[in-house]
Amino acid sequence: MLADYLDDYARGYEPYKGGRWCYEDGCLYRALELWYVETGEARWLDHIHRLADPQIGKDGGLKGYELSDYNIDNILSGRTLMYLHGLTGEAHYLKAADLLARQLATQPRTKSGVYWHKLRYPWQIWLDGLYMGQPFQIAHAQAHGNADAVADSLAQLGTALDTLFDPASGLYWHAYDEAREQPWSDPVTGFNKAFWARAIGWLAMALVDVADLVGAEFDPLRDRTTALLEKIITLRTAGGLWLQVIDQPDLDGNYEESSASAMFSYALLRGARLGLVAAPDDLADVLIQKTIKPKPGGGHEMVEICEVAGLGWYENRFRDGSAAYYLTEARVADDIKGVAPLLMAAAIMPR
Repeated sequence: MLADYLDDYARGYEPYKGGRWCYEDGCLYRALELWYVETGEARWLDHIHRLADPQIGKDGGLKGYELSDYNIDNILSGRTLMYLHGLTGEAHYLKAADLLARQLATQPRTKSGVYWHKLRYPWQIWLDGLYMGQPFQIAHAQAHGNADAVADSLAQLGTALDTLFDPASGLYWHAYDEAREQPWSDPVTGFNKAFWARAIGWLAMALVDVADLVGAEFDPLRDRTTALLEKIITLRTAGGLWLQVIDQPDLDGNYEESSASAMFSYALLRGARLGLVAAPDDLADVLIQKTIKPKPGGGHEMVEICEVAGLGWYENRFRDGSAAYYLTEARVADDIKGVAPLLMAAAIMPR
């Protein structure tokens, strides 16, 4: 059923931002890549080429991409460029990846040395950005034999973990404002006000993917990664998923959110492959049973996905990073931010 769902989803997929280079499309490309790696079926690679190639110029340009935005989200899809170059040897994939690497070479950083999330989000570290930027930087650096860039990524991850960790809960804050200028940030700590599950999901996926890329070099981050994965397991609901506000089961209106649940499932399954954690045996089965439902008119869809959440002003709304705020965002079906990690988890689940 899942293979048919993925095949149908990819065939009907409309580029998330009208065909412009963006991280959302890159999430799908990553899921398709893992299915191709795990199954060897040509249809998954064919989908990547059909969807991604129109965004990649033969000169190495990327459709709608502006380096000067310094948006770390735009880096994520670069992992597909590295993968396609490794498979085909075609130069334009590597040229496009080099363009993204040039962005990172001049990306603004906090005083502590971690990339700003975006140029328009100054002095801010967001958990999302660790997944968006660091696995690509490492893969690109490895292809070029650039040990310093690999070390830089690992150092940034270590600093971000040190900075955003909350000892009282064992969790990590969604974001941190080093300058203490943003109205969503605590004026003393610089953090937002609650623990959003999907933000922690991005972090967990970043850590296991980096561990997979660097091997023994991951040792300085290993214990903290294992501690996070084990903490995530303790916060699983009786129903087998995870809550939108992950640590507040008694919060009125809190709910089992599918995208974070998929991200945690992927991170735990990948972590188990790497010997970082013992994943629950029923993880993938429960995820599939609870999040994939029959769709009116035929087929299936993934339900209960938080469409988007962020911090600061957006479309005349102020997002304050509180528990109450995270519960106000719309819930949708089949958004790629949920579908991709679900399919990534399914690709590597024990068979």
